[in-house]
This record gives sequence, structure tokens and C-alpha cells, in this order.
Amino acid sequence: MTSDTVTIELPRPLYARLETLAQEAQTDLMALLSRLAASAVKSRARTRSSTRAFQRILDRATDLGVTDLAKQHDHSSRA
Repeated sequence: MTSDTVTIELPRPLYARLETLAQEAQTDLMALLSRLAASAVKSRARTRSSTRAFQRILDRATDLGVTDLAKQHDHSSRA
């Protein structure tokens, strides 16, 4: 079974940094790149999830008639 491959060109300093990271992780460069890509996807998913949660809070506040959350917060902190 063969997989499709793509050849890319990297600046020499970047390639050297990636090779060093791979050696430190005791893995090969392809495994390191795969892990970096997976990590980026997970990070993006967490960010989107957090953004959706914040949007739900804003939507709920709007449903309750709160129009300026900063003003609402300032008012409640003086009490």
C-alpha cells in the first residue's frame, strides 16, 4: 500500500529546528510533523468550543435584557 506524497521546500533553519525537535522527541520528522498538525487541530477545536460557550452566555444575557455586560459588571462590583 502506498500513500500519496508531496515534496515541499523549507528554509534550512526551519528544517534544522524541526530535525532537532524530532531528535529530542526520539521520533522521525514525519511523526513529529503529524503530531504538530494534530495538536493544531485540537487547539483550534478547543478555541471554537470556548467561543461557542461564550456566545451562548452572550445570547442568554441578551435574552435576559442585558445590553451592556461591562456596565452590568461595573454596577454589580460596586455593591
